[in-house]
Amino acid sequence: MKQFLMGSAAIIAVAIPGAAFAQSTGSQDFEDTIIVTGAKVAGGVGGVVLPDTTKAKGVLTQEIIAKQGSGNSILNAINLIPGVSFQNNDPYGSAGGTLNIRGFGPDRVSLTFDGMPLNDTGNYAIYSNQQLDPELIEEVNVNLGSTDVDSPTAAASGGTVNYRSMNGSDDFKVTMVGAAGDYDFFRLFGLVETGVFTPFGTKAWFSASTTRNDNVFNNFGVIDKQQYNAKVYQPIGSNGDFISIAGHYNANRNNFFGSLPLRIDTDQGRVVGPNSSNRFPMTKDERFYTLAACTTSAARPGLADVANSCGTVFDYRFNPSNTGNIRINSRFTLADGLVLTVDPSYQYVKANGGGTATANEGFYDLNPASGAANVQNVTGYFGSTPYFGRDINGDGDRLDTVTVLAPSQTQTHRFAVISSLRYDINEDHRVRFAYTFDHGRHRQTGEVGLVGVTGEALDVFPVDNAQLDVNGATLQKRDRLSYAILNQFSAEYLGKFLDEALTVQAGVRAPFFKRKLDNNCFTSSASGTTQCFGTDGVIPANASTLNPAWAVPQKRTYKYDKVLPSIGLNYKITPEASIFWNYSKGLSVPGTDSLYNAFYFARNTDGANPAPETTDSFDLGTRYATNGFQAQLSLWYTNYKNRLASSYDPELNVSVYRNLGKVEKYGIDGSISYTPIEYFTVYAFGSYLKSEIKDDIAIGVLNGTTVYAPTAGKRESGAPVYTLGGRAEVNVEGVTVGIQAKRTGKRYVYDTNLPTYRGTTASPVEIYGAAAPAYTLVDLDARFSLARWGAKDTWFQLNVSNLFDKFYVGGFGGNLNQSITLTSGAYGNPGFVQIGSPRAVSGSLHVSF
Repeated sequence: MKQFLMGSAAIIAVAIPGAAFAQSTGSQDFEDTIIVTGAKVAGGVGGVVLPDTTKAKGVLTQEIIAKQGSGNSILNAINLIPGVSFQNNDPYGSAGGTLNIRGFGPDRVSLTFDGMPLNDTGNYAIYSNQQLDPELIEEVNVNLGSTDVDSPTAAASGGTVNYRSMNGSDDFKVTMVGAAGDYDFFRLFGLVETGVFTPFGTKAWFSASTTRNDNVFNNFGVIDKQQYNAKVYQPIGSNGDFISIAGHYNANRNNFFGSLPLRIDTDQGRVVGPNSSNRFPMTKDERFYTLAACTTSAARPGLADVANSCGTVFDYRFNPSNTGNIRINSRFTLADGLVLTVDPSYQYVKANGGGTATANEGFYDLNPASGAANVQNVTGYFGSTPYFGRDINGDGDRLDTVTVLAPSQTQTHRFAVISSLRYDINEDHRVRFAYTFDHGRHRQTGEVGLVGVTGEALDVFPVDNAQLDVNGATLQKRDRLSYAILNQFSAEYLGKFLDEALTVQAGVRAPFFKRKLDNNCFTSSASGTTQCFGTDGVIPANASTLNPAWAVPQKRTYKYDKVLPSIGLNYKITPEASIFWNYSKGLSVPGTDSLYNAFYFARNTDGANPAPETTDSFDLGTRYATNGFQAQLSLWYTNYKNRLASSYDPELNVSVYRNLGKVEKYGIDGSISYTPIEYFTVYAFGSYLKSEIKDDIAIGVLNGTTVYAPTAGKRESGAPVYTLGGRAEVNVEGVTVGIQAKRTGKRYVYDTNLPTYRGTTASPVEIYGAAAPAYTLVDLDARFSLARWGAKDTWFQLNVSNLFDKFYVGGFGGNLNQSITLTSGAYGNPGFVQIGSPRAVSGSLHVSF
């Protein structure tokens, strides 16, 4: 396979529109007008575009995005692109989801918005429920296995997803959308486009939306979301120069839900519910479970009260977020053939997630082995317990344990700029030089909050009213300050040869990553367990002496840099057909969580210095296009080194983040779009993925012998073996009916590809199979337009997601293996997965004037 993909072949391909589909303004400007010659198919076919570039790409335009349901996440829409797998946690896109591209999880996919990076600066996570309202998205494009040379990503082994906001109409326009549906779904969206309102061509738009729906799996919890956006666009001259300034703000308030342990055994009285001892549903009739209302017990003065369980179940937890950004995109022609682009941005994030803790009103004995005569009482957050040293439930004593809110809080301030200078050597050759800067201040804390008499949080952001100990110090389970800094230099060449039949695109990225980390807590295990004395708290001088296994609070700086070349070819066999080949080297830098875990080890040891992941990716593909037909087929291979994951180190006798060696992936992606007659369009796509882990991974030592998980030769977990899908659409006299389906192949739960068990290795009882079964989802959309009656942009739309109410395992990331206590052979608890989103019917009215 590797030799085949790296070789050459004569295959047919697509030639499509002259618009560039890239991330930053510089990348878009560089590719525009030079790559595509020959056949032009404006907008692709049915809203699906296959750009005729040197890379494997797929693009969706507003034409098809708008048909995916009012307010739904843009990541749900790209499920129509081969190689992409996304599981939505709820029908309306406001509760998050799980993304996978070519077998790489969301922390290995770069997500950008008008070229601005959106992945979390700490762990590179993607938050699908915080994206731009879909009505405002002009297009979304997916690079499979590659990225642009000026991209500010720290983790793009699996590819990139970029969506671009619209510039707005040249005429004044007002758009209103109202939507309602199952689970008390209600959404309002409003957009005002000013049109051109100055002699200089200035135009702007402003929008707002609000969305609400109930928890779809039980009688408790809601999703509440509001979003505000604005953009001002100023053209400069008549040669394409411009400057635009845009702002975005999104606020989510939603409960966790739908995550249950993957087990189906019922013989020990387990039922579907929100606790870790419950089981995953066996049928769709069991998806909905009822949570009884609860009230906390009153505190009793002078008695040792025990913490209430009211409010501790998973579904009571909130996952609030406030996110905002300011984006500037600009293009300036400095001289004939010399163009400067500059895209600065600023982002703010305030979010948390997590549950409750059992707090102690007393003190923690830092020296328990010393006996009663030498007790060393302190306050702080030790293990999973906060110790306040004061009365926190108001009964006048310090004898109690109390349930408190204890989420993991994150606040981020991020500044970035992507700049590029392009020079046209002549009509057929151009070069550009780019500089990218990305600076993220990432503050991770774990303040404690209070819960009310009904078990619900009094404030979903404990950081705003943090609880203090008896000395006035803030108690928290973590206390970190991180700076994620990137300085990147890149260069790119693009040229046409052989009478413009051959396009060559070659580039090189030279990123310099710096991670400045400051941990104010002790680290007591290689898995990152912290022991915190509290912000502004007094740390006893003998704390590390009494606990020599604790790594002291400290600062560390990590640096990663690498030269990342890429080269691509696109050869036009005919005006309609072409072949393309691309190679790119990728880099994924360890996230802050794994780096903080490494604080447990001395600075000069292997455990303290996680290696970055690198990939070598190859694509060989074909495209073909005529005015009503387009098709693409791509074969790909990725060699994946230094995979970062948790495993056991037999020398240190602990679990650590370590290099798991080599993983190989390869597969095939393809799609066909066809409009045989004016009123009918059909689209089909599919992909197949094969991954192979090369080595067995050490998980522990038993009686002096290293024990390995049998991972050699196995597939990586969490990724579907294959996907198949399609969409058919009929449009007659203003009535449009579309039906789309996608089958997602089985996904292994563990990298060992073994079932889940309970009991022991000597007498195992299987409680779930090796893989989550394949499933097929069908969605329906229907639109009735009033254009024939003079209302051009007014229509009613019906959407039905999961039309046949298919029950399936939703999103999960996969694990190395099911945990095992080696001395007893006892199996640990199974991992949690999301329940698949159920059927939902919604209707929306879109009015523009």
